[in-house]
Amino acid sequence: MGDPAVVVGVDIGTTSTKAVAFDTGGRQLATHSIGYPLDEPHPGYAEQDPQLILDAVVGSVRAVVDELPGPVAGLSFSSALHSLIGLDAHGTPLTPSITWADSRAGAQAERLRAVPSGLALHRRTGTPVHPMAPLPKLVWFAEQRPSLHARVAHWVGIKDYVLLRLTGALVTDHSVASATGLLDIHRLAWDAEALRIAGITEARLPRLVATTDVLPGLTADAARATNLPADTPIVVGAGDGPLANLGLGAVHPGEVACSIGTSGAMRVTVERPGVDPLGGVFCYALTEGRWVAGGAINNGGIVLQWAGETLAPELGEHAEEQLLDLAARAPVGSGGLIMLPYLLSERAPHWSALPRGAYVGLAHGHRREHLVRAALEGVCQQLALVLASVQAAGNEVHEIRASGGFARSSLWRQILADVLGMPVSFPAGHQGSSFGAALLGMQALGLISSIEVAADLVRIDETVRPDPASAATYAALLPLFSELHDALLPTYASLRRLAPSLPPEPPPIGAPG
Repeated sequence: MGDPAVVVGVDIGTTSTKAVAFDTGGRQLATHSIGYPLDEPHPGYAEQDPQLILDAVVGSVRAVVDELPGPVAGLSFSSALHSLIGLDAHGTPLTPSITWADSRAGAQAERLRAVPSGLALHRRTGTPVHPMAPLPKLVWFAEQRPSLHARVAHWVGIKDYVLLRLTGALVTDHSVASATGLLDIHRLAWDAEALRIAGITEARLPRLVATTDVLPGLTADAARATNLPADTPIVVGAGDGPLANLGLGAVHPGEVACSIGTSGAMRVTVERPGVDPLGGVFCYALTEGRWVAGGAINNGGIVLQWAGETLAPELGEHAEEQLLDLAARAPVGSGGLIMLPYLLSERAPHWSALPRGAYVGLAHGHRREHLVRAALEGVCQQLALVLASVQAAGNEVHEIRASGGFARSSLWRQILADVLGMPVSFPAGHQGSSFGAALLGMQALGLISSIEVAADLVRIDETVRPDPASAATYAALLPLFSELHDALLPTYASLRRLAPSLPPEPPPIGAPG
């Protein structure tokens, strides 16, 4: 028997691209990442240079290939969802890569959500009507940049663009397409009504393919740049959220993957597409017979970072440990203080761009430790609302696996388990979406029998169980946390109307003047 075959999982993220080589036993053999900036030229804009991302993909793949002692069986791709790039007929970008974090289409999204057909659109496409999604962004371009909208030959996502440049094929996979708001997830075909709203036709979109589709190889230029043979198989891959479930081994129905990095998410693998009656969750494709339902939140670790900058600036940068020690001094429930952690607006489960952050219940006796702990609790309570929406969609939940930077904190781990009222398992070191991409590639290339082997390859490091008394406290507080969103919605709307007449917001602490 020879050495196990090696597949490189390439994860095109919002801040960097990471290439990781795995063998079929799940062992990591080499890794390399290259970062790139997120440009915010105007309020609400969040753009990136597609060429910088392509260079990062090529550079990270080459670095990994050069480190490996033997051949590569294939490349398989993951990417952040909801990006949008306009290309001309020659494949040259006419726009930057507009990321999920871009909120310029807020008014268009709110308008689409306000009509009854908005929820119907969400149910058909699996994608919430929210400014993160390409559909409202396309409406924005049609209304605000009509000549540019008309000149674009093809609207693509960032992974589509990278694959076009590497292989010459203009394709998009069912997973990435299911997060555009343009795909009927029940038929796996472009949705005619969504295309009409966006002002485009099928001809202006890439060809739809399965996530396991294998492209024949690299162009001569791409082969030279990556130091790979030109006939190296290229597996199209999927979106980073669904692949993170796979990378955590949460591949069976009822197994939830929870992550808290800068933002956060809660996703469960399901066997049939669908969302809950109120449209609280998304539903994106993973592979044939596997979908991922759940919700993403904008505010995860960024809330702790904000707390440090704002409430304890004397601690300086990288003060997470001291902040968590501070939070540990406050009681469970933060003495009746609730924080709505909507510092960067919010996504699931309400999918409105209007919310802003708030502390409610603030009293004279509250101190910094209460404010910091309430921020951590607020992030976990928001994830609990997402979990409730996942369950409302008819999904049984019997296991939660969690990952992300927050997992380094024993306090934050315990708060999450207590707020969710369920044990939370933490897998040993893993590479999330890049491992998921590699596993999907291995299945596509016939190197493993099924992606279900992921469940056996991911080892659980620790399981944190909820403390009954703390869980009861949070269960009593969660309805209050939930109803505050609706209670404050008129205030959020009024703040939005007033915003143009108010003095500009100060720049973030630490931002260049």
